[in-house]
Amino acid sequence: MTVMVTGGAGYIGSHTVKELLKRNYRVVIVDNFSTGHRELIPGGDLVQADLRSPEELKKVFQSYPVEAVLHFAALIQVGESYADPQKYYLHNLFSSLNLLRAMLESGVKYFIFSSSAAVYGQPLATPIQEDHPLSPINPYGASKFMIERILPDYDRAYGLKYVSLRYFNAAGADPEGQLGEWHQPETHLIPNIMLHLLGRNPGFQVFGQDFPTPDGTAIRDYIHVTDLARAHVLALEKLRSENQSQVINLGSSRGYSVLEVIRTAEKVTGKKVDLKFGPRRPGDVPVLLASSLKAETWLGWQREFSDLEFIIETAWNWHRKS
Repeated sequence: MTVMVTGGAGYIGSHTVKELLKRNYRVVIVDNFSTGHRELIPGGDLVQADLRSPEELKKVFQSYPVEAVLHFAALIQVGESYADPQKYYLHNLFSSLNLLRAMLESGVKYFIFSSSAAVYGQPLATPIQEDHPLSPINPYGASKFMIERILPDYDRAYGLKYVSLRYFNAAGADPEGQLGEWHQPETHLIPNIMLHLLGRNPGFQVFGQDFPTPDGTAIRDYIHVTDLARAHVLALEKLRSENQSQVINLGSSRGYSVLEVIRTAEKVTGKKVDLKFGPRRPGDVPVLLASSLKAETWLGWQREFSDLEFIIETAWNWHRKS
């Protein structure tokens, strides 16, 4: 089976490409390298193309017998989405509409969407279940929400079957050391801690110490990136076998505060964080935890690598050699 992976040169996309290749899929990676890195591509066929261009997309579908699309390509910085919402709607929403149109024109009916917990906004209860109301509070989350709103219409009208995977905090690195997290600029907590401990991020700070949580810092759900990648492959295989669209959270139902993550990183690395606090970032919520019951029951998904110490150990190994 030939599958297209958009954003396959990015963090989660590259790890998913590796899992697909292990299962003997033919993988076509489509990336414009605005944020991705050629060094993170573990194999497959690479096409440099921009999803904002219908003509470029059409050529890819004409060149390869694509049967399914795994869509990772997106901008992901919440703060930047506040400052420049148009950029996010063009890159995330407009490009996805182009992709869906190209799929329909080519008769491709399976779509795995990389969504986000940001579609929920301020949670009314935790852990969050899939039927929780959707009320995103930043343009990044809104762009993901809009795509999710479109997908049921495409299923009803055109028979396009999809699984939308809403995941929380992807973290860690390939246990084999081949792949890791590489953003420019880096906005995620764990890699920023790693870079700080390696002397590459002297300005590291914690955003907010006045959240209504036990230690005043935000609580998040961390999932190892390889576990996330395997969930995408499971979702593709389940979608093909059952032909039923679904929305699924990928989380652990276990949260860690920012300070807990920092203390665990200090334990794993044997180094001390020079702790500084800054103001909250716009759009940050105090607690964000996912219920993973549906992923475990419908997908048969199990988290093999998502122990926090192992997440940090793999991230530390990656950043030390990169």
